[in-house]
Amino acid sequence: MKTKTTLHIYAKTTRANAIGHLPIYIRLTVAGQRLEFSTKKFIDSAKWSTGASKMKGNSEEACSINNYLELMRSKIFDIQMDLVHKNQPITIEAFKQKMTSEQERPRLLIPIFEDHNNKLKSIVGREFAP
Repeated sequence: MKTKTTLHIYAKTTRANAIGHLPIYIRLTVAGQRLEFSTKKFIDSAKWSTGASKMKGNSEEACSINNYLELMRSKIFDIQMDLVHKNQPITIEAFKQKMTSEQERPRLLIPIFEDHNNKLKSIVGREFAP
């Protein structure tokens, strides 16, 4: 089943910071549902190319920001291809899960205590008294 996905990178003019720089946002639309998030990058409005969805110029700053945006674009397309290859449904929730799962590491309290207790049991008699 084909699902329509669109990716739009833009400078959000309504959220300019104190010095007048605009934040760069990414909007992903999957089957009519939107996921919008900030890239945490800011640019001067005069340096933004709306048509190309990237920063104008060849400066070091422009190259850095454009490379970062291209990396984000390719990450989103990699997630989409991964979902297609695994025959999973392409949904906004799947994108959210894939984009945040690499950063989160679930740690539960009981396994941490069990690990601590096992380490102490192994050194009882050598370094610690029972």
